[in-house]
Amino acid sequence: MSESNSHTNGGNPKPEPATEDPTAASDPSTTPLSWPPDGELSRDWIRHFTSVLSWCSRHLPPSQLPSVLPPVFLQRLILTASNILHREPNLVPVDPLRGDGESASVVVVGDVHGQLHDVMFLLEDAGFPGEDRFFVFNGDYVDRGAWGLETFVLLLAWKIHLPHRVFLLRGNHESKYCTSIYGFEQEVMAKYGDQGPMVYRKCLRCFEGLPLASIIADRVYTAHGGLFRGVVAAPPKKHKGKKKSRKIVGDVSGGAMKLGSLDELARARRTVLDPPWQGANLIPGDVLWSDPSNKPGLSPNKERGIGLLWGPDMTEEFLYQYQIKLIIRSHEGPDARDKRHELGGMDKGYTIDHVVASGQLITVFSAPDYPQFQATEERYNNQGAYIVLNPPDYSTPVFHSFEAVRPRPKVNPYYDFEQVIDSDEELDLKSMDNGSSHDTNASISN
Repeated sequence: MSESNSHTNGGNPKPEPATEDPTAASDPSTTPLSWPPDGELSRDWIRHFTSVLSWCSRHLPPSQLPSVLPPVFLQRLILTASNILHREPNLVPVDPLRGDGESASVVVVGDVHGQLHDVMFLLEDAGFPGEDRFFVFNGDYVDRGAWGLETFVLLLAWKIHLPHRVFLLRGNHESKYCTSIYGFEQEVMAKYGDQGPMVYRKCLRCFEGLPLASIIADRVYTAHGGLFRGVVAAPPKKHKGKKKSRKIVGDVSGGAMKLGSLDELARARRTVLDPPWQGANLIPGDVLWSDPSNKPGLSPNKERGIGLLWGPDMTEEFLYQYQIKLIIRSHEGPDARDKRHELGGMDKGYTIDHVVASGQLITVFSAPDYPQFQATEERYNNQGAYIVLNPPDYSTPVFHSFEAVRPRPKVNPYYDFEQVIDSDEELDLKSMDNGSSHDTNASISN
């Protein structure tokens, strides 16, 4: 393990985060974006797209964004990426080989929560995706921050350009419930007006396609929340004249829970907007919502009301069973860790939560100075971080912490941050469950 302070790469210091727009572009408002004539998104096109998004965030009122990002363009971008994502498995393998057969490095990014300018800086600081640098983004692209839509579509553009080198995993905020509470739905409506419901539905459909986890180079497991419990098949009930069936249940009491397997994860149904915490869809709920603990074993995550808490013994069991060295997860920012003093804080953007015989469990959080909107004047002033995994073994993480890009453009929040709870706790899970009981088409048509 090694650590890099803010903005260093290969021993050469980089400047502090820019206080002015680092990707300033001339006024693009008279030239709406369109798909490239040859149908292919290039690196140069994405760099231009980035500069346009940055300019819009600083110079355009949100309601004028469609003048630069027309709905028809946005729809094509989201649908193209969605088709790629839906074809990927739940547990997506990341095989970081370059075209010449040599091994590439892998950058792992945690929650970014609509902080567009910090994401742009991170991409430049880490080095853009390409032949020698793969990226795994670990969910929570939207909500809380004011530029969730721009952040998400920028990363989708990179996914379209380099589908086998850029991997986007799902976070718990890529859901219908969270986006209705923490601002993303309201953001889309404010920016796209009458076209907002269509844009929002396309985003929800895309969320459903995001894989749940990845295995990097057969050495590193990444998932937004982390580990998950197994499901058991209850004995079939005998009913005269009816076909016997085996009901899949999950033990949510904590009495006899066991660690789930990668095979179970691979078979889980992920295309639900709000994963329930019982039955066949128990695993996606755990993968997206669970947290580590210092207490041994598996237990219900009572603080969140969904998912698990798992101890160092479970981390060891998982690492040993699959012969991997690292678990990298995200999901907890400085607000969440401020209440969990038994674990490390998020002031540097990462913590090493478990060190066991077979390896380590790491939490990485990539949204500095988070949350963007806060009810109290005293801020966490946390750094963000990303992790670089290098060949040949990919098991020695290099941590890169970075400061927020300041000043942020002035913008109004899209949710009532003074009334909404300050982390994902005590959720109204009954409404989440009701929303997930519908089929996919029904759930995204509201």
